[in-house]
Amino acid sequence: MATETRIDLTEAANRQTADPSIGELVKEIAADMSQLVRQEVELAKAEVKQEAAKAGKGAGMLGGAGFASCMTLVLLSFAAVFGIGSEIGLGWAALIVAAVWSVIAGILAVAGRTQLRRVHPKPERTVETLKEDARWARHPIS
Repeated sequence: MATETRIDLTEAANRQTADPSIGELVKEIAADMSQLVRQEVELAKAEVKQEAAKAGKGAGMLGGAGFASCMTLVLLSFAAVFGIGSEIGLGWAALIVAAVWSVIAGILAVAGRTQLRRVHPKPERTVETLKEDARWARHPIS
């Protein structure tokens, strides 16, 4: 009889390892999901970091292009001053070039201000859809 009890206990232990309980399965699934989410977050972080590095390089290049453009405008302005200055004098030529740049700055300022007035600070469509969602959540049947 003792031998039969040992065999029954061994079989019961084998059945437990072969057929895990629902609680163990849920715990295993939760652990797997947690690990999967952590891995996905790490992957997203790596991708964002890589894309941010690319964006940083691009922004640096655009900054360099902006600086080069400014230098080009300065040198072209000097060339215009000296070109006009050979006819009417350097002082008057510099004044003419400065006036032209002043007019360009004024036009750009007015155009920029007009463009900024068209900007809406809050996302109107998103606010409206959120209000609709809130109404629906309060009265899901209607």
